[in-house]
Amino acid sequence: MGLFDSVFGKKEQVKKVEKQIPWIPLSDLDQLDEIAEQSKTRTQLIFKHSTTCGISRMVLNMFTGSYPLGEEQDIYFLDLHAHRAVSNAVESKFGVVHQSPQLLVIKDGVVSFHTSHGAIADIDLLQYV
Repeated sequence: MGLFDSVFGKKEQVKKVEKQIPWIPLSDLDQLDEIAEQSKTRTQLIFKHSTTCGISRMVLNMFTGSYPLGEEQDIYFLDLHAHRAVSNAVESKFGVVHQSPQLLVIKDGVVSFHTSHGAIADIDLLQYV
């Protein structure tokens, strides 16, 4: 035991537990029809993320840290830069103007709720799923 340990007490190592969201990569146009169909029996979420935007990274971190949901929905992660055509198709198929970051809640084949930027971290997502 060192001098500082005896004076100040030994600090316990605290491991940070990182929350893991069960992301499903959204990378193919055909997935959009599947999402619309699956939304008839199970809520579907799409999180659109820009890998080059600091705000998008910050919102993603806040969303991940506060993600309250269980297994009642599927949650898709769309990397906008890697899959630009899919991002454009999301806007066309679901009729929601593109923003980044953006969260879409899809039920019964349509977007029942969407939000973007810092508002993603501020919502009570449970009321929309």
